[in-house]
Amino acid sequence: MSHDPRLGNWLADAPLTGETRVALLGFPSDEGVRRNGGRVGAAGAPAAIRRALYRMTPAARNPAPFIELLAHTADLGDIEVSGDLEADQQRLGDRVGDLLARGIVPIILGGGHETAYGHFLGYVRTEQAVQALNWDAHADVRPLVNGLGHSGSPFRQMLDHPSGFCQGYSVAGLLPWRVASEHADRVRKSGEIVWAEDLTTERAEALVAALDEPTFASFDLDAIDSAPGVSAPGVGGLSSAVWLRAAESCGRSTHVRSIDVVELNPEHDVDGRSTVLAALTVWHVLRGLASRLSVDFETTVRR
Repeated sequence: MSHDPRLGNWLADAPLTGETRVALLGFPSDEGVRRNGGRVGAAGAPAAIRRALYRMTPAARNPAPFIELLAHTADLGDIEVSGDLEADQQRLGDRVGDLLARGIVPIILGGGHETAYGHFLGYVRTEQAVQALNWDAHADVRPLVNGLGHSGSPFRQMLDHPSGFCQGYSVAGLLPWRVASEHADRVRKSGEIVWAEDLTTERAEALVAALDEPTFASFDLDAIDSAPGVSAPGVGGLSSAVWLRAAESCGRSTHVRSIDVVELNPEHDVDGRSTVLAALTVWHVLRGLASRLSVDFETTVRR
């Protein structure tokens, strides 16, 4: 190994094995963004995130647990997408379900936020109840368009799914000028809202610490203040400090079973800033997971 190792030394072409504990999986789709009237380009996000992530180093402040996690992390490449969004989401759900059944934590690289519904279908496939925690400026509970889902509807689709496996839905980071009051009410009926102006690093950590049921977390980069390379850029959103603390907290939580990072649009990025932030989000999730799983690794070594 080089004296200056990068995550790509472990993750590039890392296959799924019996020792895998975490798996990266890309969903290069922005068909849902197109249906929702947004600017397309998120289909290029998984590849862009990987390029930035692979150039990062393990956590220099405490490298051993991070490196141990990397040795148990697979990168499974991207789900093949066809443009038939519903079929593509089902393929994603099938793969996520397989990982969940193996006890592996999936980290899904979107793609538009339609990624989240395919993510949820993994729980349907394995018949596991789950609650959703969305870090987002938008509620994403919009009605379907001509009977079809899109990047603004994934959590409505989950809540309305006939299986009943979506047990609750909360959103942190909502901007009051980016969500209809009716949609905010829909969220309140199933979970909690934390508005962006009230979301500090301490509040983000407390929100995750309060989880007591299996949860999947979704990180929509539109929530970040003035991020240029996203599908729906805005101002007045979250600081990167709050965002990254939330990502690491979700990685650390034993209740968070899977995570997605969505809505990076590298076609509109400036100096790669949003791409690096998306990759750093995954990096912080991994650091949190390293803390969570280090006890298991130590137990394995003792055996």
